[in-house]
Amino acid sequence: MEDVVAGRDRDAEGRARNARPRDALGRVLPRGAAGVERAPEGVLRTPARTVAEAQELLDAGRPFHAHEVFEDAWKSGAEADRGLWRGLAQVAVGLTHAARGNHTGAATLLERGAGHLEAVGGHPHGIDVAGVAAWARRLAAAAARGGAVPLDPPRLTGGARADR
Repeated sequence: MEDVVAGRDRDAEGRARNARPRDALGRVLPRGAAGVERAPEGVLRTPARTVAEAQELLDAGRPFHAHEVFEDAWKSGAEADRGLWRGLAQVAVGLTHAARGNHTGAATLLERGAGHLEAVGGHPHGIDVAGVAAWARRLAAAAARGGAVPLDPPRLTGGARADR
C-alpha cells in the first residue's frame, strides 16, 4: 500500500511514511539494505496484547519497535489510558536513545515518560506503573551522568527489575 511519490514514501492515504528498512534500534538504513521486521503501525490491539507484544520487543532488544506498539495504543486506545501508553512510549524511546548512545535524549525522554507514568499510578492492565517509572528514573540518572547505562528492559507486569 505504500508508494514513492515525488521522492517521498507515502501510505495509501497520502501520509508521509518512511518505507526504508530499519535496524533493531529503529535507525533508517539505505534502500535495499537488510533490516529487521518492523512492528506494523496502526494496529488495534487489546491492552493485554499491547503489553505482551511490547514486552517481547523490549526483551529482544528492540525498544524502538516497542515504542511503535505503545504509540498505536496511545493513539487508538481509550482516552483514560492515553497517559499510560504515552508514558510507556516515551520510556521505550528513552531506552532506544540510551542504546544508541544518545545520553541527553535518553535522560530527557525517560524522565518525561516516568512523569506521565507517575501521574497515572496504580496497576492499569497489570502494569507496575510505579516500578517502571522508578526504573526509568534510575536509567535517566545514569544517562544524565554520561556513564554506562544498563540496557536491561523493565518488566512491565510483576514489577520492574528493581535490582538493576
